[in-house]
Amino acid sequence: MFIRLLSLTAAASVLAAPAWAADYKVGSIEIDQPWTRATPPTAKAGGGFVTITNKGTTPDRLVAARSAVSDKVEIHEMKMDGNVMRMRELDKGVEIAPGATVTLKPGGYHIMFMELKAPFAKDAKVPVTLVFEKAGSIDVPFTVQAMGASAGH
Repeated sequence: MFIRLLSLTAAASVLAAPAWAADYKVGSIEIDQPWTRATPPTAKAGGGFVTITNKGTTPDRLVAARSAVSDKVEIHEMKMDGNVMRMRELDKGVEIAPGATVTLKPGGYHIMFMELKAPFAKDAKVPVTLVFEKAGSIDVPFTVQAMGASAGH
C-alpha cells in the first residue's frame, strides 16, 4: 500500500510541474518573455526585448518587426565604439544559429519603436509581429513592465 501511495504521489507531482515550453513558437523558433518598458507621456520611442531560441538545424534570422503602436519599427544593436555607446539599425536583422539563443535586451540587441502613437502603459500589451527569414511571421504581445525595468516577467 505504501509503495502504491508513493507512486501515485510521485506521478501527481510530475503532472503538477509547470510545462517549460516556449511562450510562442513558429517553425523551429521559440520566443520567450517578450516585454517592453512603460514610457513617459511625451516619449517618441520605446524598446522591445525578447529571448529567441532556434531549435532547428539551420540558421534563421529575425529580419523585421512590425507594430501599429509606432510609425516605424527597427531592429537595433547597441555596442561600445571606443568610449562611446552607439546604437544602430541592423539592416539584415539578427541571426539565430541552430541550437543558439539570442536575447534582445537593454544595452544590446533590441526592437526600437519610433514615433510612438501613444505612451506604453504599465501592464498593457503591445502587439508586435516578428518576421523571421525562414520560420515566417508570428504575432507576439509584449508585456509592458514598469519604467526602468531591466528584465521581463
